Amino acid sequence: MNHLLSLGRWLGTFGGPGLFALAFLDSSFLSLPEVIDILVVSFVLQHKDRLVYYALMSTLGSLAGCLLVYLAGLKGGEAFLRRRFNAGRVERGMAMFRRYGLLAVLVPALLPPPAPFKIFVLLAGVARVRLRTFALAIGVGRGVRYFGIAILAVWYGDLAGQYLQSNARPATIAMAGVVLLGGIAYVIWARRGARGSDESGSPTAGKP
Repeated sequence: MNHLLSLGRWLGTFGGPGLFALAFLDSSFLSLPEVIDILVVSFVLQHKDRLVYYALMSTLGSLAGCLLVYLAGLKGGEAFLRRRFNAGRVERGMAMFRRYGLLAVLVPALLPPPAPFKIFVLLAGVARVRLRTFALAIGVGRGVRYFGIAILAVWYGDLAGQYLQSNARPATIAMAGVVLLGGIAYVIWARRGARGSDESGSPTAGKP
């Protein structure tokens, strides 16, 4: 763990490119919980005019790392999942992705560590979620997360780090819950609308 923290501090000296590299590693090969959050706060406190740049680099780095895991899922991640988890659990996870698509990736992307995230990214590849849908979900989820952290740094200044430790997790979980409920409501509404269109367009529709 000490080696990972040292790596994080070293990459952090490169500013925006360092954030990109750290977010890429954290979303793919390594696990660097909260290191990126702390660095985003630190950089924004030093250069508030670069808020968009730092948050965007973190988001793009995370997206690139997730794409790597997603592609691994496409190429053979199902065999790995079935070795690590029972078949029923894998099938339920894949069914969730087929049913909810973007939501099944968007909500985990919003959640702070130690909430599981990479397993959902891998499942997205296994379930063959559309690449455009997947990239959009990760981009929105991680974007909301990192831009939110950067804005907190501006609002709370030097107290931003303390605020994140005390309040960010419940606030993010609540936000993810709202997104999930809203998404489920939209899916139900869209399906009812599609069903109504099919019934009204059927040959027997409107007959007594």
